[in-house]
Order: sequence, then structure tokens, then C-alpha cells
Amino acid sequence: MSGRRATVFLIGVLALAACRGERAAIETILSPAGAGAAEPFLSPAREGVLLSWLEPVEGTERHALRFARLRNGEWSSPITVAERDDFFVNWADFPSIVEDEKGVLFVHWLQKSGPKSYDYDIRMATSSDGGTSWDEPFLLNRDGRKAEHGFVSVAAVPGGGVGATWLDGRNMTGSDHDHGGGDMTLRYATVDAAGPVDEVELDPRVCECCATGMTMTAGGPVIVYRDRSDDEIRDISFVRRTTTGWSEPKPLRRDGWKIAACPVNGPQIDSAGSRVATAWFTAADETQRVYAAFSDDGGATFGEAVVVDEGKPAGRVDIVALDSGDAIVTWLEQTPSGAEIRLRRIGRDGIVTPSVKVADSSMARGSGFPRIARSGRDLYIAWTEQSTDSRRIHVARMPL
Repeated sequence: MSGRRATVFLIGVLALAACRGERAAIETILSPAGAGAAEPFLSPAREGVLLSWLEPVEGTERHALRFARLRNGEWSSPITVAERDDFFVNWADFPSIVEDEKGVLFVHWLQKSGPKSYDYDIRMATSSDGGTSWDEPFLLNRDGRKAEHGFVSVAAVPGGGVGATWLDGRNMTGSDHDHGGGDMTLRYATVDAAGPVDEVELDPRVCECCATGMTMTAGGPVIVYRDRSDDEIRDISFVRRTTTGWSEPKPLRRDGWKIAACPVNGPQIDSAGSRVATAWFTAADETQRVYAAFSDDGGATFGEAVVVDEGKPAGRVDIVALDSGDAIVTWLEQTPSGAEIRLRRIGRDGIVTPSVKVADSSMARGSGFPRIARSGRDLYIAWTEQSTDSRRIHVARMPL
């Protein structure tokens, strides 16, 4: 597939920001992923964007973790990072790929560590030659416990290497349920090609299986996650690292969502300079909402939340911060026939533009979490199409 130009099919010109007189075209582009692929992840790179995914290996019980780079409108040939029969494959907890400032690729995946359904570790590997070869994989979590470890967020650190945050179940004691007793924790480590260093626990009790989000600002990492209070309030909290160390967890907004189970619906965050933007889902007071909020001080404080959804959101959010101070949010909106992936631009002044339908989707777990990433003046969107007998990954581009 190397050298093959991405075939572009125009699927619609829609008003993205009518109040500003802007119009945008969303175009589907050729996906490099094979049949049955799912769990896509997008990240911006020094050149273009990187797409990773999991793909079943025909005729076997194995899956392959693969990636490709889109550069100048062309996908590179897909590269297999690892092929195994003991991946922990999950619709909500999936691998990622990130390029650091030196061009080193960092990949993470989840790998079974024991007989229980949720016994799995986080493995990482690095490549300094664009993915042609990979160094020996290493563990991100080094506790040695057969427990849950996942929902990883990775971001490049200035000067090289990455920061990684994850949910760590080393304190979960086990019970009749797969998730076990005890508390899930939030942890962070700085990672280079030799492995993790400076590991720290950031919160001793968090929601068990909601995605984390992290962005790297000029002042350091800012992390958002779904917290868990003693009386089962599961709102979004954030922490940040400063020159004096890590801050105490703070609520992003006191939604007051009390739920005695994990909703599997975490927040996301991005930044441009000192401007930080975050988005999240809540169903507090039995009202489903997707919110966005901004910070102008590198994530130290956040302003009032802005409603993003159209009234019946299912969450599964992602967000990209723009140099203008605006942000673009994607989410899943329920419809009478299923669901749609929708997109909306939120102005730095809090003004929301008309939302845009990206694609039809469904409420099925297999439809996963749509991901977005920005490269230059283009926004890229990746998602899984789930039908009754097949899955496939789609990619779209929207000029900014």
C-alpha cells in the first residue's frame, strides 16, 4: 500500500460555524486497516498523523497491533508492531501510538497476565527508525500483581520521551467479581526507551474503567479522569504537575453523578500553548450531557462548562484544541435508529457552532470510541463501523 494516494470521497459540505461564515468539508479517506480491524487510535506526528489499530489474523486466534502514517495525503504501508494470542482486546481500552520530539515512536498495548478476565498488564515498546524495528517490550506497571492495569494516556515530553498515566488495580484485593474488591488508583510515570521512571500515585481511589486523558502543556502534564468518592459520586477530576510537584485532585465541575458502577465513559483533554480544553460526559440527575470547559492558565483552573451535545448524547468524547483558542469536540449522539458521530466547534468565548454529523454509528460496544487528531490545518477522525457480521475502520479529513 506504500505510495498509494489516499482516495478521497466527498461526503458533504456542511456549515460548521455559520455564525462566523465558515464552511467545512468532511471527506472520507482510504483506511489502511484490514478487514475486521477495530480500536483505532489517532495521534499527531512531526509529519502527518499516526493511526494504530488491532486486527484479527486470519485463520488464527491471534491479533496484530498495526500502525500506518498519513503524510502528504498518502498512507505508509501498515507495520505490525506485535502479533499475539494474549492481547487483552477491549472496545473501550485500546492500544495507542505516540511520536516524541526526537522522532521515537512509543506504543502501548494490554497483555493478559493471569487466568481471570481482568488480569492484564501494560506493555510498551519503542522504535527509533520509524517502526522498521522495535526494541524489547517492557512493562509500564511494575507491581507484579495479577490485576487490572489499563486506560493509558501517553503524551510527548519536551526534549524527548513521553509521560504516561494509567488506571492501576494493584490495590484491588479480588472477590467473586472479575473487577475485584479494593480501589483502583491513578498513576503516572515518565517513560524513555529504557522504561518508566519517577512513578507516582496521583489518586488512591478512582472509577475503575473510564478512559483517562492527558495533555502536555509548557508547565507540565495535565490529567483528567473520572474520580470516585466514598459515596459513589463519579465526577471528573484533574491533576497537574508544576515546578513544586503534583497538585491535589480537584473536581472539574461538581456534576454530582452518583452511580454505583463504572459508566465506561471517560474525559479527554488537549492544549495549545497555555490554553487547555477538556470534554466529558455525565448523566447526573438522570440527564445525559456532554460538556466542554477551558483553562487559560495551563490547567490550574477551568472556567464554566459549556453544553456541547444535542440533547441525547451517549458520550465517548474526544477533543482537539486549536491555535485560535477554540476547540473541536466529537461525541456519540443517540438517534431513533442508533447513533451518530457528531462534531462541534466551541469558541474560546463559549459560543457553540452548529454541530456536524460525521457518520452514522451505533450504541453497540463494538462501535468503540471515535478518535480525532490535528495535523497542520487538517483535522482527522477515525472510527469503527460495526455491522452484524463485520467491523471496519473509517478515516475522514476536515480542513480547518
